Amino acid sequence: MSSPKFQDLSLSSKSLILVELILFFCALPLTFYGNSLVGFINAHIIPYNYFFIYALVFSMVNQLSCLALGLYDSKLRVNFRGVLRRLLMCIAVAFFILTMLNPLYGQNVLPIEIVALASFLSFILVSSFRYFTFQVDFFGFNKRKVLVLGAGERASIIEKRMRRDVDRQNFSVHGFIVMDGDSEQGIQEETRINLENSLVNYAIDNHIDEIVVASDERRNNLPVDELFACKIRGVEITEILDFIERETGQIAVNLIYPSWVIYSNGFASTNYLRNALDWIFNATLAFFLFLLTWPVMLITMIFIKSDEGLGAPVFYYQERVGLDGEPFNIVKFRSMRLDAEKFGAQMASENDPRITKIGNFLRKYRIDELPQIYNVMRGNMGFVGPRPERPEFVQQLIKTIPYYNERHNVKPGLTGWAQLKYPYGSTEADSLEKLKYDLYYIKHRSFLLDLLILIRTVEIVLFGKGR
Repeated sequence: MSSPKFQDLSLSSKSLILVELILFFCALPLTFYGNSLVGFINAHIIPYNYFFIYALVFSMVNQLSCLALGLYDSKLRVNFRGVLRRLLMCIAVAFFILTMLNPLYGQNVLPIEIVALASFLSFILVSSFRYFTFQVDFFGFNKRKVLVLGAGERASIIEKRMRRDVDRQNFSVHGFIVMDGDSEQGIQEETRINLENSLVNYAIDNHIDEIVVASDERRNNLPVDELFACKIRGVEITEILDFIERETGQIAVNLIYPSWVIYSNGFASTNYLRNALDWIFNATLAFFLFLLTWPVMLITMIFIKSDEGLGAPVFYYQERVGLDGEPFNIVKFRSMRLDAEKFGAQMASENDPRITKIGNFLRKYRIDELPQIYNVMRGNMGFVGPRPERPEFVQQLIKTIPYYNERHNVKPGLTGWAQLKYPYGSTEADSLEKLKYDLYYIKHRSFLLDLLILIRTVEIVLFGKGR
């Protein structure tokens, strides 16, 4: 997913959403029509205006469920069987929600059997359509043909970080034009172009859709007039930082220069009204989440006590760095042994031997994070934001990673853009990669993006992915 905004999606992604919306919408009337022919279920006649609303609600609930389980993620790395598994789960979740909404229709309530058959039919229709898209590269028609101006270090991030087909679903790279001042350690495997004639003519002759400016040396080195001529002929001109941001959902920290931060859109500061509304939304959501999850938390406390003894502490308090660098104590269910830090503070790692048996389960499904509802209600954290780190690690990372301190310009969260996009990691290199996603979130922060992250977090919790 390259951007959370619908208008920024590629035509292929919009087409996929639109086609499946139509399929979901048609499932309910087709079920009614089929039932009228065979008379399998005794269903009363429903007015057409109500019927349209039923079909619309049915389609929207199913598609929202698909979004929550990642079925519209353009970089979903699963085979067709994995897609079927997710699709079946999302339709089951949607069916549960629809049964909750069904009594609200009053005297025109739908027979639950009709809803069940419509859900089954929608699974057949959408899975058949998905199988077709797997067999025929129908949604590859909108790939942009990209020409990169530069073949040095800055351009090489495309070769190094976007090698796979899944990373280039929306574009294909025609080649990299060698520029004066480019590092010799840049592009190694892809096509290097030594351009001798006009850039404009080359772009037109090769049907280039977009030129990405990625030269290492820019001062008095860019063919500004030719780039302008390309632009007025319909060729899109994009800066390498903006290109990486759009295609990967991250900001390339190692390529940032101060003027880009100053002139770039986004990074807007919040005001007092936004902060107040943000706290009200998060505190209200935290309260309702507590009402839903307190039985889970009670069972978790019992399991921890039974596993390690009645005297073992259930909660774990740890100092973290929050908004504007202010420290606060985070509260979690204890998932590590009591002597986990006898040798000093250290980052948790995947398959960490310090984690208890019950702790592995708690971490996999994020149950250990539930007590942080208290932190949200106190205002230390929000539901969405960069994950807070310990002061010992922050002090070191600020010295070694540029712009790391900028992640403290927003309130930390229980989940975030980095947790959706990057797997579990405990090294300094992992912190750099996560910072790229955190800065993207800070730049594009909005209520809709927060809502998208919350919905997509459902996928992580259900499938035990990420951290």
